[in-house]
Amino acid sequence: MTPAWARAALAPMLMLATVAMAQPAQSAQSVQPVAPIEPVDDPQPGEALRDRDFGVVSRQFGLDRQVEMYQWRADGEGYARVWNSAPIDSSGFAPGHENPTKIPLDSRRWWSDSATLDGQPLDLAVLQVLGEWHVFRPSFSRLPANLAASFQPEGDGLGSAENPLDPQIGDLRVRWRELRLPPLAGRVEWRGGGWRLRPDAMQGRPPDEEPASGPNGSGALSRTTTWLVGGLMAVMLVVVLLRRRHRRAHASRAKSP
Repeated sequence: MTPAWARAALAPMLMLATVAMAQPAQSAQSVQPVAPIEPVDDPQPGEALRDRDFGVVSRQFGLDRQVEMYQWRADGEGYARVWNSAPIDSSGFAPGHENPTKIPLDSRRWWSDSATLDGQPLDLAVLQVLGEWHVFRPSFSRLPANLAASFQPEGDGLGSAENPLDPQIGDLRVRWRELRLPPLAGRVEWRGGGWRLRPDAMQGRPPDEEPASGPNGSGALSRTTTWLVGGLMAVMLVVVLLRRRHRRAHASRAKSP
């Protein structure tokens, strides 16, 4: 029959052993992946973007229409004619240097609202921060008749000047750009049901390679297991010392008259 002192010493050991045996199952459940860690495929832009005024279509993540007007601008030596995207106030200019008071056509920008990564939503901030604008030349096959009468192909876009080499004040030119995305691995993370920009995305740091160490991470589970094993070993050492002490006491009593 096991002595009372031995049962008292073994009780915490059995408790720790039970917890330690249950720990691997709990650890396996806790570290089950519940969300993607890194993207696998390339991002997809979704539905095509359209500049319906000119019939221009882009199948990228953004479409940008840039409109400029040929205008007078005052400088230190007099006046110069320049292309500018905003109206230049000429109310104080010398006669013969009047600009139109407004640009008859607006610059506009369209963003994809159906972009995905691995089939999951891609947050707009990813496009706005990481996207790269590239000039492209549309085909202009769907240019409406009223604009076809006012514009003609000029470089990568359209221009209203009768002679592109000699534009006049008030002439317009229109250019388009489309937004493309670089590789996103290490720059986005799965959060809130979609792919979102990582806080360190603009710093160019590689993705974390260390295991998670939060309350539900594998690091926390490893530390818990270590503590349990250490406690179990300490209890076993106490049992061994108590048994030796008990044997010595029993031997002393046997030798006494």
